[in-house]
Amino acid sequence: MSDSAHTSTETLNVDVAVIGWGKGGKTLAATLGAQGKNIAMIEEFEDMQGGTCINIGCVPTKTLIHDSEMARAQQSDSETAAQAWSRAVDRRDALIGKLRNVNHHMLADIPSVTLVSGRGRFTGPKDIEVANQGNTLQVHAETIIINTGALPVMPKIPGIDSSRVHNSTTIQHVSPRPDSLLVVGAGPIGLEFASMFAGFGTQVTVADRGERVLPREDEDVAASVAGVLADSGVNVINGAEVQSISEDGSVELSIAGQAETRQFDAILFATGRRPATDDLGLEAAGVELTERGAVKVDEYLHTNVDGIFAIGDVTGGQQQTYLSLDDFRVVLDQLTGKTEAEGARRKTDRVAVPATIFITPALSSVGITETQAREEGRDIKVAVQEVAKIKAMPRPKAVNDPRGLIKFVVDASTDEILGARLFHVDSQEVINLVALAMRAGFTATQLKNGIWTHPSSTEALNETLGQLK
Repeated sequence: MSDSAHTSTETLNVDVAVIGWGKGGKTLAATLGAQGKNIAMIEEFEDMQGGTCINIGCVPTKTLIHDSEMARAQQSDSETAAQAWSRAVDRRDALIGKLRNVNHHMLADIPSVTLVSGRGRFTGPKDIEVANQGNTLQVHAETIIINTGALPVMPKIPGIDSSRVHNSTTIQHVSPRPDSLLVVGAGPIGLEFASMFAGFGTQVTVADRGERVLPREDEDVAASVAGVLADSGVNVINGAEVQSISEDGSVELSIAGQAETRQFDAILFATGRRPATDDLGLEAAGVELTERGAVKVDEYLHTNVDGIFAIGDVTGGQQQTYLSLDDFRVVLDQLTGKTEAEGARRKTDRVAVPATIFITPALSSVGITETQAREEGRDIKVAVQEVAKIKAMPRPKAVNDPRGLIKFVVDASTDEILGARLFHVDSQEVINLVALAMRAGFTATQLKNGIWTHPSSTEALNETLGQLK
């Protein structure tokens, strides 16, 4: 069913209403709609149909990152850096347009699903008022899914409203490509954009409040990342905070307590994202929030109000599309009446969840670090190798990027894999194999003795884990 125009006098009665078109919500709507349930998918913005991941998050940014890697590798005199950036943005937009259309029809073509455009606000525990260009629609549902995602955090500093200031969404269409860029924040989002713009020839500076990048990682891993960033032309300033911004791009910085002014064409604030709970009328439904403003849920993603669930980034914690997809599985089991005895899925079932920061090359992780293991008093064995020195791993050399590090932390008595950090070409794929091995209970020895294709990055497991005695 296509989008419908509604007057302020209309009421729509459905079985399930989903507020926000994210990964978990759209999958839940499609699955229940295919089963004949009456579903309302409420989305405020037409250009967000499909959710954050395909429109402004994972897919568009990784498309730009891929093209930056191609631009970095080719460095052709026949195309300027500005032209390469413009061409990459055009390709990004064309791809996202196709994906958004697919996602639209994923729900629009299901007869029992109604797409509702507008801002949804609770007026009660089972009622949502949707406003759109002066019209309102009352949606009544026995079950409501809050799936509104997260928003960029922008600090309150003088000049934050400058036209040169961007968040992670607007920077994707910055025009022209900046010759100089200040990235404020050295988390995953900040480092990805820093690495990406460096690939397009931009002079990138990262202002990091901490003493080093990736403070939650072991020092050797963080040092390897910092070295690669520097090799790529990214200048990281530690102990730095922005004090003010001028419209001409002048930025007043405090660096280790000393004031300094620098000039930039563009400034990106990558200072985190917060759950999007503003103006949802949650108080009218009686839905509780955590101290950090996320919707409070239990292990089955129930809120404190019967019939209301919350999934995805709005619940706080790790902001990953694949966790939102797992949220779908948890809620689906609840809505279809699956019991604990029948294996109803819970958030607490999640173990060995991998993550990747898509700098170049990518840094992927799963499990605990060496530092964490030692703090827990574990008896461990550690295997560490620089990628360039791994003889049985020719693929990074073949694709001309042998930078990075591989590190495994293993229980000394049980041979259990406790954690891994893979910083190399193809790590976003290899980490999934390691995570699967951890979930399935395979030992480090079994992974070491695996038979892998050649040449591949996976082959490094043979040599690196072979160091463990």
